[in-house]
Amino acid sequence: MHPDIQTWQQALPHGITLSCRASGEPGRPVLMFLHGFPEGAWVWDPLLLHFSRPENGGYRCVAPNLRGFERSSAPEDVKAYRAKHLVQDIVALIDSECSACQHSQPLAALIAHDWGGAVAWSLANQHPQRIGQLVIINSPHPGPFLRALQHDAAQQAASAYMNFLVQPEAAAQLAAHDFERLFGFLTGQDTSLPSLTSPTADNRAHWLTPAVKATYREVWQHGLQGGLNYYRASPLRPATAADPGASAVQIPPEALRIEVPTLVLWAQDDVALLPCLTEGLDAHVPALTLVPIEKATHWVVHEQPARVIQEIAAFLQPMGDRSVQ
Repeated sequence: MHPDIQTWQQALPHGITLSCRASGEPGRPVLMFLHGFPEGAWVWDPLLLHFSRPENGGYRCVAPNLRGFERSSAPEDVKAYRAKHLVQDIVALIDSECSACQHSQPLAALIAHDWGGAVAWSLANQHPQRIGQLVIINSPHPGPFLRALQHDAAQQAASAYMNFLVQPEAAAQLAAHDFERLFGFLTGQDTSLPSLTSPTADNRAHWLTPAVKATYREVWQHGLQGGLNYYRASPLRPATAADPGASAVQIPPEALRIEVPTLVLWAQDDVALLPCLTEGLDAHVPALTLVPIEKATHWVVHEQPARVIQEIAAFLQPMGDRSVQ
């Protein structure tokens, strides 16, 4: 682990503990990073190190492992992974981190990918006063996502992998043979499991080095069921004969509104979350900056970290200028 990355177990008032990683001085404006499945807080390390440097804003950069992942609390009850509980965790962590902020401001920005983005969308809707800016990376806003799952055949097919991940045997199958199928999920090499990597993007899996694989393996050895419970707890998945999924869902308009200034980065070769999921997004997010990233897949944070950092830095710059005065 990098010497400038601190790790600790953060006990929250409601009985959940999150294992956290951070870089930067406590008391500085806070950037918080939320990961997705099947990842962990460690995937943000390059961004934690970058944005904590004085010349890049000098932020306090914090990345929790969400509940169910790595050494964070992993309740067995699937209902414990509903959005309201996940949001409660991050609100409590924000309050803990920002209580020491010298500038008496909310979280400077919440930056999130995949399932972390689902939590971030909900938090920004319900607690806009707690965050200054929002950055979403390939994580669909619930409005366009619900519409696509109900009416878009291409997105329904692209999301079919979710119906495997909710099965009782999914964790055991993904872990078998040294996580062979789960690594296939990352690279597209296992054609028996729907992949999040485009078949035309084989050369982009260069990021999955032996060291990166070892880190993934270490995280997964703590258990996969917590992460899979996110899929089981949410109805936003394609309908099947046995499960109505998204076809039975209605979301009130007020639950879709995002008033926080928002940057959405969307890798255009994500074969599970198609570019159509950004269509009509400005109807729900008035202060929207949408940046498509070509020749990148769902794993764009691994594939193009410099580009991701560049776009986030440009978006944060006005707030960054204020924060270092």
